[in-house]
Amino acid sequence: MKWHEITIGTTEEATEMISNFLHEMGAGGVSIEESGTLNKPRDTSFGEWYELPLNDIPEGQAVIKGYFPEGTDTEELIAALKPRVEELKEFDIDTGLVTYEVIEVDDDDWATAWKQYFKPVRVSDTLTIKPTWEEYEASEGERIIELDPGMAFGTGTHPTTALCLQTLESVVKGGEEMIDVGTGSGILAIGACRLGVKGVLALDLDPVAVSSAIDNVNLNGLSQQIEVKLSDLLGVLREEQPAAENRNAFSVTVPVDLVVANILAEVILLFVDDVYQSLKPGGIYIASGVYKNKESDVENGLVAYGFQIIEKRRDEDWIAFVARKPQEG
Repeated sequence: MKWHEITIGTTEEATEMISNFLHEMGAGGVSIEESGTLNKPRDTSFGEWYELPLNDIPEGQAVIKGYFPEGTDTEELIAALKPRVEELKEFDIDTGLVTYEVIEVDDDDWATAWKQYFKPVRVSDTLTIKPTWEEYEASEGERIIELDPGMAFGTGTHPTTALCLQTLESVVKGGEEMIDVGTGSGILAIGACRLGVKGVLALDLDPVAVSSAIDNVNLNGLSQQIEVKLSDLLGVLREEQPAAENRNAFSVTVPVDLVVANILAEVILLFVDDVYQSLKPGGIYIASGVYKNKESDVENGLVAYGFQIIEKRRDEDWIAFVARKPQEG
Protein backbone atom coordinates (compact mmCIF):
# COMPACT_ATOMS: atom_id res chain seq x y z
CA MET A 1 0.00 0.00 0.00
CA LYS A 2 1.19 3.51 -0.75
CA TRP A 3 0.79 6.52 1.53
CA HIS A 4 0.99 10.28 1.19
CA GLU A 5 3.76 11.67 3.43
CA ILE A 6 3.08 15.28 4.41
CA THR A 7 6.19 16.95 5.85
CA ILE A 8 5.76 20.12 7.89
CA GLY A 9 8.69 22.27 8.95
CA THR A 10 7.98 24.26 12.11
CA THR A 11 9.30 24.91 15.65
CA GLU A 12 9.73 22.48 18.54
CA GLU A 13 7.19 24.55 20.47
CA ALA A 14 4.46 23.88 17.91
CA THR A 15 5.05 20.15 17.38
CA GLU A 16 2.47 18.77 19.79
CA MET A 17 -0.40 20.94 18.52
CA ILE A 18 0.35 20.35 14.82
CA SER A 19 0.82 16.62 15.44
CA ASN A 20 -2.58 16.57 17.13
CA PHE A 21 -4.12 18.34 14.12
CA LEU A 22 -2.72 15.62 11.83
CA HIS A 23 -4.18 12.87 14.04
CA GLU A 24 -7.57 14.60 14.08
CA MET A 25 -7.47 14.82 10.26
CA GLY A 26 -7.04 11.05 9.98
CA ALA A 27 -3.28 10.49 9.82
CA GLY A 28 -2.31 6.82 9.90
CA GLY A 29 0.83 7.77 11.77
CA VAL A 30 2.81 10.84 12.82
CA SER A 31 6.54 11.20 13.42
CA ILE A 32 8.45 14.13 14.94
CA GLU A 33 12.15 14.88 14.52
CA GLU A 34 13.55 17.76 16.54
CA SER A 35 16.92 19.47 16.34
CA GLY A 36 19.82 17.04 16.65
CA THR A 37 22.66 19.47 16.06
CA LEU A 38 25.97 19.17 17.84
CA ASN A 39 25.05 22.32 19.78
CA LYS A 40 22.19 20.51 21.52
CA PRO A 41 23.31 18.57 24.61
CA ARG A 42 22.03 15.04 25.02
CA ASP A 43 21.40 14.01 28.60
CA THR A 44 22.76 10.53 29.23
CA SER A 45 22.55 10.67 33.03
CA PHE A 46 20.12 7.75 33.05
CA GLY A 47 21.97 5.79 30.38
CA GLU A 48 19.85 6.91 27.42
CA TRP A 49 20.68 5.19 24.15
CA TYR A 50 20.88 7.60 21.21
CA GLU A 51 21.19 5.54 18.04
CA LEU A 52 19.41 8.04 15.79
CA PRO A 53 22.18 10.09 14.16
CA LEU A 54 22.50 13.82 14.69
CA ASN A 55 20.58 15.78 12.05
CA ASP A 56 20.96 19.21 10.50
CA ILE A 57 17.63 20.61 11.70
CA PRO A 58 18.35 24.13 13.09
CA GLU A 59 18.22 24.63 16.85
CA GLY A 60 14.62 25.05 18.03
CA GLN A 61 13.15 23.76 14.79
CA ALA A 62 11.37 20.47 14.07
CA VAL A 63 10.08 18.35 11.21
CA ILE A 64 6.70 16.61 11.50
CA LYS A 65 5.62 13.89 9.07
CA GLY A 66 2.01 12.79 8.78
CA TYR A 67 0.99 9.73 6.76
CA PHE A 68 -2.33 9.55 4.93
CA PRO A 69 -3.70 6.65 2.87
CA GLU A 70 -3.58 6.58 -0.89
CA GLY A 71 -6.55 8.45 -2.35
CA THR A 72 -6.43 11.28 0.20
CA ASP A 73 -6.85 14.71 -1.38
CA THR A 74 -3.65 16.22 0.00
CA GLU A 75 -4.27 19.66 -1.50
CA GLU A 76 -7.60 19.84 0.31
CA LEU A 77 -6.02 18.52 3.51
CA ILE A 78 -3.21 21.11 3.51
CA ALA A 79 -5.71 23.87 2.69
CA ALA A 80 -7.66 22.86 5.82
CA LEU A 81 -4.50 22.49 7.92
CA LYS A 82 -2.87 25.85 7.13
CA PRO A 83 -5.45 28.11 8.88
CA ARG A 84 -5.36 25.89 11.99
CA VAL A 85 -1.58 26.21 12.14
CA GLU A 86 -1.81 29.96 11.54
CA GLU A 87 -4.33 30.25 14.38
CA LEU A 88 -1.75 28.96 16.86
CA LYS A 89 -0.15 32.41 16.82
CA GLU A 90 -3.26 33.75 18.55
CA PHE A 91 -2.33 31.49 21.49
CA ASP A 92 1.26 32.82 21.50
CA ILE A 93 2.61 29.59 20.01
CA ASP A 94 5.54 30.42 17.75
CA THR A 95 5.26 28.27 14.63
CA GLY A 96 8.17 29.91 12.83
CA LEU A 97 8.31 29.88 9.04
CA VAL A 98 6.07 26.87 8.33
CA THR A 99 6.81 24.78 5.25
CA TYR A 100 4.77 21.97 3.64
CA GLU A 101 5.88 19.16 1.33
CA VAL A 102 4.06 16.07 0.00
CA ILE A 103 5.58 12.88 -1.40
CA GLU A 104 4.34 9.31 -1.92
CA VAL A 105 5.90 6.45 0.08
CA ASP A 106 5.44 2.68 0.55
CA ASP A 107 4.40 0.96 3.78
CA ASP A 108 7.89 -0.27 4.55
CA ASP A 109 9.31 3.25 4.29
CA TRP A 110 7.67 4.37 7.54
CA ALA A 111 5.38 1.88 9.26
CA THR A 112 8.11 -0.04 11.08
CA ALA A 113 11.37 1.68 10.14
CA TRP A 114 11.26 3.93 13.22
CA LYS A 115 11.40 0.90 15.52
CA GLN A 116 15.10 0.40 14.86
CA TYR A 117 15.76 3.64 16.76
CA PHE A 118 13.50 2.92 19.74
CA LYS A 119 15.68 1.00 22.20
CA PRO A 120 15.30 0.26 25.94
CA VAL A 121 15.87 3.57 27.71
CA ARG A 122 16.45 4.32 31.40
CA VAL A 123 14.41 7.44 32.15
CA SER A 124 14.81 7.66 35.93
CA ASP A 125 16.71 6.04 38.77
CA THR A 126 14.56 2.90 38.57
CA LEU A 127 12.26 3.14 35.53
CA THR A 128 13.23 1.72 32.13
CA ILE A 129 11.04 1.78 29.03
CA LYS A 130 11.40 -1.39 26.95
CA PRO A 131 9.91 -1.72 23.47
CA THR A 132 8.07 -5.01 23.17
CA TRP A 133 10.24 -6.13 20.24
CA GLU A 134 13.56 -5.64 22.10
CA GLU A 135 15.30 -8.20 24.31
CA TYR A 136 16.38 -6.74 27.64
CA GLU A 137 17.42 -8.13 31.02
CA ALA A 138 16.52 -5.90 33.96
CA SER A 139 18.99 -5.28 36.74
CA GLU A 140 18.11 -5.59 40.41
CA GLY A 141 15.60 -2.94 41.46
CA GLU A 142 14.89 -1.85 37.89
CA ARG A 143 11.22 -1.35 37.01
CA ILE A 144 10.28 -2.17 33.42
CA ILE A 145 7.57 -0.47 31.35
CA GLU A 146 6.76 -2.67 28.34
CA LEU A 147 5.61 -0.44 25.52
CA ASP A 148 4.34 -0.55 21.97
CA PRO A 149 3.14 3.01 21.32
CA GLY A 150 1.58 2.20 17.96
CA MET A 151 0.12 5.46 16.60
CA ALA A 152 -0.30 7.09 20.03
CA PHE A 153 1.90 9.71 21.65
CA GLY A 154 4.30 8.62 24.34
CA THR A 155 7.50 6.61 23.95
CA GLY A 156 9.21 8.29 26.89
CA THR A 157 11.88 9.84 24.71
CA HIS A 158 10.35 13.33 24.68
CA PRO A 159 11.55 15.59 27.53
CA THR A 160 8.01 16.19 28.81
CA THR A 161 7.31 12.47 29.27
CA ALA A 162 10.68 11.80 30.89
CA LEU A 163 10.12 14.75 33.24
CA CYS A 164 6.77 13.30 34.32
CA LEU A 165 8.21 9.85 35.03
CA GLN A 166 11.13 11.30 36.99
CA THR A 167 8.76 13.52 38.97
CA LEU A 168 6.41 10.63 39.69
CA GLU A 169 9.35 8.67 41.07
CA SER A 170 10.08 11.52 43.48
CA VAL A 171 6.50 12.02 44.78
CA VAL A 172 4.92 8.55 44.83
CA LYS A 173 5.02 7.03 48.30
CA GLY A 174 2.89 3.97 47.54
CA GLY A 175 -0.84 3.22 47.71
CA GLU A 176 -2.01 6.44 45.98
CA GLU A 177 -4.87 6.76 43.51
CA MET A 178 -4.19 8.83 40.40
CA ILE A 179 -5.82 10.37 37.32
CA ASP A 180 -3.71 10.57 34.13
CA VAL A 181 -5.11 13.23 31.77
CA GLY A 182 -4.07 12.79 28.14
CA THR A 183 -2.68 9.32 28.69
CA GLY A 184 -1.51 8.71 25.08
CA SER A 185 0.20 5.32 25.03
CA GLY A 186 -0.53 4.87 28.76
CA ILE A 187 3.12 5.24 29.67
CA LEU A 188 2.62 7.49 32.71
CA ALA A 189 -0.19 5.37 34.15
CA ILE A 190 1.94 2.24 33.78
CA GLY A 191 5.01 3.94 35.21
CA ALA A 192 3.01 5.19 38.19
CA CYS A 193 1.80 1.68 38.99
CA ARG A 194 5.34 0.35 38.70
CA LEU A 195 6.31 2.93 41.34
CA GLY A 196 3.57 1.84 43.74
CA VAL A 197 0.40 3.76 42.80
CA LYS A 198 -2.60 1.60 43.69
CA GLY A 199 -4.98 2.59 40.90
CA VAL A 200 -5.16 4.93 37.91
CA LEU A 201 -7.97 6.39 35.84
CA ALA A 202 -6.31 7.09 32.46
CA LEU A 203 -8.15 9.50 30.13
CA ASP A 204 -7.67 10.60 26.53
CA LEU A 205 -9.76 12.37 23.91
CA ASP A 206 -8.25 10.36 21.03
CA PRO A 207 -9.82 6.92 20.42
CA VAL A 208 -6.51 5.72 18.91
CA ALA A 209 -4.70 6.63 22.13
CA VAL A 210 -7.36 4.90 24.25
CA SER A 211 -6.95 1.72 22.22
CA SER A 212 -3.14 1.90 22.43
CA ALA A 213 -3.22 2.56 26.17
CA ILE A 214 -5.53 -0.41 26.80
CA ASP A 215 -3.19 -2.66 24.82
CA ASN A 216 -0.16 -1.47 26.78
CA VAL A 217 -1.95 -1.78 30.13
CA ASN A 218 -2.80 -5.40 29.28
CA LEU A 219 0.74 -6.00 28.04
CA ASN A 220 2.05 -4.95 31.46
CA GLY A 221 -0.52 -7.02 33.36
CA LEU A 222 -2.12 -3.96 34.96
CA SER A 223 -5.74 -4.19 33.79
CA GLN A 224 -6.90 -4.55 37.41
CA GLN A 225 -5.15 -1.33 38.42
CA ILE A 226 -5.58 0.95 35.41
CA GLU A 227 -8.92 1.91 33.86
CA VAL A 228 -8.70 3.66 30.47
CA LYS A 229 -11.59 5.80 29.28
CA LEU A 230 -12.36 8.19 26.43
CA SER A 231 -12.76 11.69 27.83
CA ASP A 232 -12.23 15.34 26.98
CA LEU A 233 -9.91 16.29 29.83
CA LEU A 234 -11.83 15.56 33.07
CA GLY A 235 -15.24 15.76 31.41
CA VAL A 236 -16.02 12.11 32.14
CA LEU A 237 -16.11 12.89 35.86
CA ARG A 238 -18.91 15.40 35.36
CA GLU A 239 -20.79 13.08 33.02
CA GLU A 240 -20.74 9.99 35.20
CA GLN A 241 -20.36 11.43 38.71
CA PRO A 242 -22.95 14.19 39.10
CA ALA A 243 -23.40 13.50 42.79
CA ALA A 244 -21.02 12.75 45.64
CA GLU A 245 -22.60 9.35 46.22
CA ASN A 246 -21.44 8.27 42.74
CA ARG A 247 -17.76 8.93 43.38
CA ASN A 248 -17.02 5.21 43.24
CA ALA A 249 -18.14 4.81 39.62
CA PHE A 250 -14.52 4.34 38.55
CA SER A 251 -11.58 2.17 39.55
CA VAL A 252 -10.38 5.10 41.67
CA THR A 253 -12.31 7.14 44.20
CA VAL A 254 -12.55 10.84 43.40
CA PRO A 255 -11.05 13.02 44.85
CA VAL A 256 -7.70 11.32 44.30
CA ASP A 257 -4.20 11.73 45.69
CA LEU A 258 -2.46 12.58 42.44
CA VAL A 259 -3.27 14.06 39.01
CA VAL A 260 -0.81 14.03 36.09
CA ALA A 261 -1.29 15.94 32.83
CA ASN A 262 1.37 15.87 30.12
CA ILE A 263 -0.29 18.24 27.66
CA LEU A 264 0.16 21.76 26.32
CA ALA A 265 0.25 24.81 28.57
CA GLU A 266 -2.81 26.28 26.85
CA VAL A 267 -4.80 23.15 27.67
CA ILE A 268 -3.48 22.94 31.24
CA LEU A 269 -4.91 26.40 31.86
CA LEU A 270 -8.35 25.35 30.59
CA PHE A 271 -9.14 22.94 33.42
CA VAL A 272 -7.14 23.99 36.49
CA ASP A 273 -10.31 24.27 38.58
CA ASP A 274 -11.44 20.76 37.53
CA VAL A 275 -8.08 19.36 38.64
CA TYR A 276 -8.28 21.25 41.95
CA GLN A 277 -11.74 19.80 42.65
CA SER A 278 -10.57 16.29 41.72
CA LEU A 279 -7.73 16.29 44.27
CA LYS A 280 -7.83 15.54 47.96
CA PRO A 281 -6.53 18.24 50.31
CA GLY A 282 -2.77 17.83 50.19
CA GLY A 283 -3.00 16.13 46.79
CA ILE A 284 -0.33 16.62 44.15
CA TYR A 285 -0.74 17.88 40.58
CA ILE A 286 2.07 17.23 38.07
CA ALA A 287 1.57 19.45 35.01
CA SER A 288 4.07 18.89 32.21
CA GLY A 289 4.25 19.81 28.52
CA VAL A 290 4.97 23.46 29.38
CA TYR A 291 7.33 25.23 27.00
CA LYS A 292 9.62 27.86 28.55
CA ASN A 293 7.72 30.87 27.17
CA LYS A 294 4.54 29.70 28.98
CA GLU A 295 6.15 29.15 32.39
CA SER A 296 4.81 32.29 34.07
CA ASP A 297 1.32 31.85 32.57
CA VAL A 298 0.98 28.33 33.96
CA GLU A 299 2.46 29.27 37.34
CA ASN A 300 0.09 32.22 37.69
CA GLY A 301 -2.85 30.09 36.60
CA LEU A 302 -2.13 27.38 39.16
CA VAL A 303 -1.61 29.86 41.99
CA ALA A 304 -4.79 31.76 41.07
CA TYR A 305 -6.86 28.62 41.69
CA GLY A 306 -5.21 27.97 45.05
CA PHE A 307 -2.36 25.61 44.22
CA GLN A 308 0.98 25.89 45.98
CA ILE A 309 3.97 25.44 43.63
CA ILE A 310 6.37 23.13 45.43
CA GLU A 311 8.81 22.35 42.60
CA LYS A 312 9.60 23.05 38.96
CA ARG A 313 11.63 20.50 36.99
CA ARG A 314 13.33 21.30 33.68
CA ASP A 315 14.61 19.38 30.68
CA GLU A 316 15.92 21.42 27.77
CA ASP A 317 13.22 24.08 27.14
CA TRP A 318 10.39 22.14 28.83
CA ILE A 319 9.08 22.47 32.39
CA ALA A 320 7.05 20.22 34.68
CA PHE A 321 5.22 21.83 37.60
CA VAL A 322 4.66 20.03 40.89
CA ALA A 323 1.80 21.73 42.71
CA ARG A 324 -0.04 20.86 45.92
CA LYS A 325 -3.63 21.49 46.91
CA PRO A 326 -3.47 22.96 50.44
CA GLN A 327 -4.64 20.99 53.43
CA GLU A 328 -8.02 22.12 54.73
CA GLY A 329 -7.99 24.35 57.76
